Amino acid sequence: MGLAAKRRTTANYIENMNEPPAIHVPPSGEGSALKRAAKRAARLAALVGVSPVLISYWLNAALLGRGRALESRSQLLSLWPGLTGQYLRRAFLQQVLARCHPTATVEFGTFFSQPGAMLDENVYVGPRCILGLVHLERDVLLAANVQIPSGGKTHYFDDPTKPIREQGGERKLVTVGAGAWVGTGAIILANVGKGTVVAAGSVVTKPLPDNVIAAGVPAKVIRDRFAPTGPSAGGEA
Repeated sequence: MGLAAKRRTTANYIENMNEPPAIHVPPSGEGSALKRAAKRAARLAALVGVSPVLISYWLNAALLGRGRALESRSQLLSLWPGLTGQYLRRAFLQQVLARCHPTATVEFGTFFSQPGAMLDENVYVGPRCILGLVHLERDVLLAANVQIPSGGKTHYFDDPTKPIREQGGERKLVTVGAGAWVGTGAIILANVGKGTVVAAGSVVTKPLPDNVIAAGVPAKVIRDRFAPTGPSAGGEA
């Protein structure tokens, strides 16, 4: 190892001595048979508890359309905190969305605007997210305050003679690939590849490939997610 590499190693060691120790969180297991039975009972109770909201949803949908009905009812249920709120939101969304897997979790303050949205197995949606026409594939993680409207052209603005509100727009399904992780406050206007990490505060305006790390406004690929980094990836021998 060269002198420069030794100095970098020593500097990294001294820097790490001043950092607080990391707390490693083990992955969650499937749980015992008793726990799984308790969850099934809780899901049934949540379905019964949310039935008045479902009835009002279908009545409102017949008058104003499913989109308007979904937005107002999901806003109402988004205000219920804690584990109870998770179960109530899941029970409701399973009945009204195109797909909502029983293992999907939707946290406090999150609401939906499009009944065509799809939540696959083990999806986690953090607090205060706003979701439109989106497909979250299995194992996707959304941090807090993520916004995924129905594509990047929900409002046209090409005609200078008309206000933007009068120019219409289009909705397009936005897919976040399996195992992707979207950081806090990101805005997703285009597809995100499988296993890709989107940094907090990024704005995704163009599709991202699989297994990369992207950041910025607009978001750009920083590197391959599994590319080696640090002094061990190269340098002086």
